Amino acid sequence: MTLSPQYILLPVNPLFIGFTLFVALGLNLLPLGQTIGVPDWVALSLVFWNIHQPRRVGILIAFIMGLLVDINDAALLGEHALAYTTLSYLATTVHRRVLWFGQIGQMLHVLPLLLLVQVIVVIVRVLAGGTLPGLSFFIESVVATALWPLVAFFYLAPQRRAIDRDDHRPL
Repeated sequence: MTLSPQYILLPVNPLFIGFTLFVALGLNLLPLGQTIGVPDWVALSLVFWNIHQPRRVGILIAFIMGLLVDINDAALLGEHALAYTTLSYLATTVHRRVLWFGQIGQMLHVLPLLLLVQVIVVIVRVLAGGTLPGLSFFIESVVATALWPLVAFFYLAPQRRAIDRDDHRPL
């Protein structure tokens, strides 16, 4: 019987966090972002870093990213900023609890957070005189949640160190 390898994570490089947020913003800037089922990459990245690095990525970064997304989408200024700051606050609040769970448990915690972002955006748009989108609008949160394990693998990859084979001998 062998033990499953456990990784000890190295400290995260703040430049890597900035790079991932910049790439997420770039993915949101693509014209595909308006297609049904394409996840909100900024929200997914923010919730990931708020759960894994709450002291490095906080509400101010979420607010700035929200303003940038609002400017890009030509949306009501502040709708994504409000949604992302709420997401950031709630993700930071539950970050210790979420990290106790495996991938499936984390996904079950992340899904309501991502759905809340979309609900806030819809509420702000409706209050500003917009129309209600159909239920297919909320598919993007389900897709983003399904991508959670993949995002976690890639975002945590630079922090993993190699396993020392001497420490993992069979019992």
